[in-house]
Amino acid sequence: MSDLENFRTEMRAWLEENCPNEMRDGDITAENQCWGGRQWEFQSEAQKLWFERALSKGYTVPTWPKEYGGAGLSADEAKILDEERKAINARKPLSNFGISMLGPALLAFGTHEQKEQHLTAIARGEIRWCQGYSEPGAGSDLASLKMKCEDEGDHWLINGQKIWTSNADISDWIFCLVRTDFDAPKHKGITFILMDMASEGISVKPIVLISGHSPFCETFFENVKIPKSYGENNASVVGEVNRGWDVAKNLLVHERGMLGTMSPLRGTSGPESLGKFAVEEIGLDESGRLDDPALRQNIAQAELDNWAYNLTVERLTDEANAGNGLGAKSSMLKYVASELTKRGTELRMDIEGTTAATIGEDGIEYGSLANNWLYNRAYSILGGTTEVQFNIISKRVLGLPSQ
Repeated sequence: MSDLENFRTEMRAWLEENCPNEMRDGDITAENQCWGGRQWEFQSEAQKLWFERALSKGYTVPTWPKEYGGAGLSADEAKILDEERKAINARKPLSNFGISMLGPALLAFGTHEQKEQHLTAIARGEIRWCQGYSEPGAGSDLASLKMKCEDEGDHWLINGQKIWTSNADISDWIFCLVRTDFDAPKHKGITFILMDMASEGISVKPIVLISGHSPFCETFFENVKIPKSYGENNASVVGEVNRGWDVAKNLLVHERGMLGTMSPLRGTSGPESLGKFAVEEIGLDESGRLDDPALRQNIAQAELDNWAYNLTVERLTDEANAGNGLGAKSSMLKYVASELTKRGTELRMDIEGTTAATIGEDGIEYGSLANNWLYNRAYSILGGTTEVQFNIISKRVLGLPSQ
């Protein structure tokens, strides 16, 4: 038996012994995941137990070095751990932007001291991060951002606004792109900086969407003083001043890769449950097939597309693990995942018909099908619009000319 086969056997046994049954429901939503942070309270003893057991092994961030709270697993080992976790429908023990976005950027650009402070806190679920990228006048054209960051000797002075800042109202720290040189070309005068959300002068205003709820916020910075350093060799700036776009590009790849490798048709909106749900709602015809040929075809097509998508994710993941990197291909995954996610809730709306659009006295119920259907429309905008992804794919993946 190979080393990886032995590792799979060990992981299967460890998961079986240590993951509580309550954490194996496969019902993974934004509401029931463990996010961590200063304000975090575990939703159950089972969730707390699962987190603590995974943390003790470094499995909250399995590929990170052990010195920063990880398990030091290879890419192949981490893939096996993830496969075995999914095989029993177990939730992730910890999820947040610190793991999926900031962490990889710090591993690539951070000093040892920055990694020691921030990565360790992320791995232990002690700090929840949000992302300060988009501004009212800088969304898809992110490099045109104007949030001002001035050098005041022993600190940075920051003024401006960010928008669509997911979970800013419940996050502890924010990683931000700021303008430190207004005379430089727009991609050159940007700096990547880390800030405590408790800093004086930072205020947050939630944004309510048509779904009746959203994680998005407006974040305002008024004369915010951020120290140059949080300790020796532990600067608040990641990478070089005025070279933050290098860090930003690295992080955007991970963000789009994260959005692209989600399970768009899994769970309540997935093809695994769509067929059964449709039969229960609509019934079968005389030949034992779903008694709606058009809907039957649409569900079958969704299953085929989801199957092809999952195979593509696996192939690109293997390529990345082999050292080829994901790069611009993350835009392909992000686009397809967005479309499949929207299609999943649209199909369920088709199955339920007018009853799916029920609105109560307090509006659309949060977490309901109608709420999810409305919210999922945003997937073709958040993380980079579909049009932006098409431009990236055409130029950097297909090699098509700009004109």
